[in-house]
Amino acid sequence: MQLIGMMDSPYVRRVAIAMHLLGLPFEHRPLSVFRHFDAFAQLNPVVKAPTFVDDDGTLLIDSTLILDYLDRKVEPARRLLPEQPAGRARALHLIGFALAAMEKTVQMVYESQLRPAERQHAPWFERVRAQMLTAYDVVDRQLAGCEGWLCEGRVTHADIAAAVAWRFTQYALPDAVEAGRYPALAALAARAEALPAFVATPLE
Repeated sequence: MQLIGMMDSPYVRRVAIAMHLLGLPFEHRPLSVFRHFDAFAQLNPVVKAPTFVDDDGTLLIDSTLILDYLDRKVEPARRLLPEQPAGRARALHLIGFALAAMEKTVQMVYESQLRPAERQHAPWFERVRAQMLTAYDVVDRQLAGCEGWLCEGRVTHADIAAAVAWRFTQYALPDAVEAGRYPALAALAARAEALPAFVATPLE
């Protein structure tokens, strides 16, 4: 199995972490959609990260679709999305807001770091930032009083998504969120980042 893309993408990183947790060996090919466009296009003409290629040639894009596929490679008890309806609904709820925070962080990075200064639109940037903060508000409230994991007392895709999103925002836009605004989320991220699967996939 191959995972293609850079670990500074939260979408690539969440897939890599899940593969480690699921015990699925893979080859990581660190191709950038910017610096290695032509090489990436030979593997996936859309040039989208993450790209996943299974041993039988199955090619998938979009981190959520890849993770759904990978979860089905292990027995139900080991899957990272809860099987029971209530746990599954809670996990999907939290994953959705964590992914929204990721998406808005990426949009802010593109606006502030890739668009020429004279073409940046401050009102749009602030609107996107407000959306990101609202997404983190939702996740942090769900974590209030929680000293473990978000669902079923074990690490699931909800924990991965929340922790990866938070780490990405801190890395890419260190001044975008006031220090201490989300203590519960920061604590969850710290617990997650100490796990071997996270340590094995540093954001770089």
